[in-house]
Parts: sequence; structure tokens; C-alpha cells
Amino acid sequence: MHLSTSIWVWIAAFFTLAIFSFLYKDNPFYRFAESVFVGSSAAFAFLNLWFFDVKPKLWDPIAKGNILYVIIPLILSILMLTRFIPKIKWLSRWAIAFTVGMGAGLGITGMIQGYLVPQLKGTFLPLWVPGNLATTVNNWLLVFGTIFTITYFYFSKPIKGKFGVAAKIGIIFIMVAFGASFGYTIMARVSLLIGRVYFLLHTWLGMV
Repeated sequence: MHLSTSIWVWIAAFFTLAIFSFLYKDNPFYRFAESVFVGSSAAFAFLNLWFFDVKPKLWDPIAKGNILYVIIPLILSILMLTRFIPKIKWLSRWAIAFTVGMGAGLGITGMIQGYLVPQLKGTFLPLWVPGNLATTVNNWLLVFGTIFTITYFYFSKPIKGKFGVAAKIGIIFIMVAFGASFGYTIMARVSLLIGRVYFLLHTWLGMV
């Protein structure tokens, strides 16, 4: 057993144990570690916003005299801050409307190009692959699983008869997908737990 002599390792071990202490009950050590985490995350977000957005895209162009390049973003930013002044807070609606509209446009385009179109392309598969039974079965499951799942979400027709059977099969595919997603999440959390326990036993205490 060889304890670490690094002060940063001891600090990390303290905060790890402080967070783990919540498994027993809420206590001052956990609340302190939680506050430090929230505070450091807020500070990191602020610095990230300043060095990657405000400084290179607003401050540096103004310092170089390129005011026309940033005049519209600067005006919108100032209008956004009028939200804190009751008499003229209505001006902030212009900046908010621009931000929401831009975000919606980029979001819809991104979803179509990044999710919808690739998923549609991914379902155009051959239902028979000579000499490869596994790929054939996989393609059938993917294509018909997609069709049955979409059938379940078709609400313009009563779910009964053959349509109801297809919808019930779609439910099975949905439940399998949810189960796999939940299992993946649990595995990820367990991996994080194993990593912290290994840190405590190996890096900090030197037991393993």
C-alpha cells in the first residue's frame, strides 16, 4: 500500500468520497462538493463563452476597427440585455425572436440532414444477400422493424385488425430499443463507477 503524495490526487479523492457519501444520506460534505462542482462548471462555461465566442467574434473585430462586421450582433446583444430594464424590456423581443427563428431554422435543417435523411437511406437495404444469412436477417429486421414502428405512430386509423397486429409488433421493437438504450446507459454509469473506484484504490491508496 503506497499512498499518493500528490495534493491534487488527495483533492480528487476527497471530492469523490464526498459525492459518494450521499449514498448514506445528505450531509455537508456532499453539499460542499456539489457547490464546488456547480460553481466550477459555471466558471468554465463563462470562460468558454468568452474565449470561443465573445472575444474572437465580437471584441477582437471591434479592437481591430471592423465595427461594421459585428454591428448587427452587437445591437442584438444590447437589445437582449434590455430584458432587465422594465420600461424598455419589449426591445429584447426582437433579439429573442431572431435567436429563436435562427435556432429553429438551423435545428430543422440539422435534424433533416443529420437524422432523417441518413435514417431513410439506412432502410433502403436488400432483403436478400446471397451467401450471407446473417446480413439478410439483419436487413429484414431493420426494414420491417422500421415499418412496424412507424405503423404504431400512425394515429389516423384505429389500431385493430391487421393494422393492430402490425402496431403491436412495432411496440415490441420500441421496447427492445428502449431496453437496449437503458442497458447502454447503465453500462456507461457502471463504467464511470469502476473508474472512480479504481482511482481510489490504485492512484490514491496504491492498493491495486
